[in-house]
Amino acid sequence: MDLKLRGRRALIAGSSKGIGLAIARSLAAEGCDVHLVARTQSDLDKAAAAIKADYGVAAVGHAADLSVGANVKAVAAACGDVDILVNSAGAVPRGTLLEIDEERWRKSWDLKVFGAINLTREIYGPMCQRGRGVIINIAGMAGERPDAYYIAGSMANATLIMFSRSLGGDSIRHGVRVLAVNPGPVETELHINNTKRLAKERFGDENRWRDIMSGLPMKRAALPEEVSAMVTFLASDHCSYISGSSILIDGGLLTDSAIGVRRG
Repeated sequence: MDLKLRGRRALIAGSSKGIGLAIARSLAAEGCDVHLVARTQSDLDKAAAAIKADYGVAAVGHAADLSVGANVKAVAAACGDVDILVNSAGAVPRGTLLEIDEERWRKSWDLKVFGAINLTREIYGPMCQRGRGVIINIAGMAGERPDAYYIAGSMANATLIMFSRSLGGDSIRHGVRVLAVNPGPVETELHINNTKRLAKERFGDENRWRDIMSGLPMKRAALPEEVSAMVTFLASDHCSYISGSSILIDGGLLTDSAIGVRRG
């Protein structure tokens, strides 16, 4: 299927690795020129060079900490007009209310939540003036599944979901679509490292990290490419009637009855 994205310009925050990089590569494979944003220039240069070599599109890396408002404005100015914005930056630590202090909570939200809101603000206005554009916020399944042991992350994701639904319900009047995509566990480098630690604790062997996922409905986490394929499709005109929606990619985890029984 031709998604008819060739020649469009995409800005992907948090795109030097993991889900963000997979999204950048998927959009580039469809012919999009891409702006990559993350904190480390060397990682961005490596990713951009690979994208240019593999897909023959323009790819530029912008090193910036998007938790700082001035940096958000600078990135938006450097990228100019973009047709697609994907907010995929940030990670929120696991822990309970008593384990996550104010400093850690605020620091993670400054990037994951306010970074996405602030970058959207900068890009959204020009999109409305041009009468077209797509904004996709990568939130997470935890935003739809309360978890006291991931309380800051559950709340952050829920905020981004409601932000996307609220803005997307009105943005379409200006020709701009806004959506949220909510992945469950995804086999990124961070996920693998965390799962290896769990496997070491549980089995005494970090190489059994895939066994940690055996209780999931599909007995595995999602692949980054499975998330990026959905994001790329949503960014296309094939989804021109979708705005203010939240799309769950969890392999049945959220509604798994067995999980419910185990959780009591």
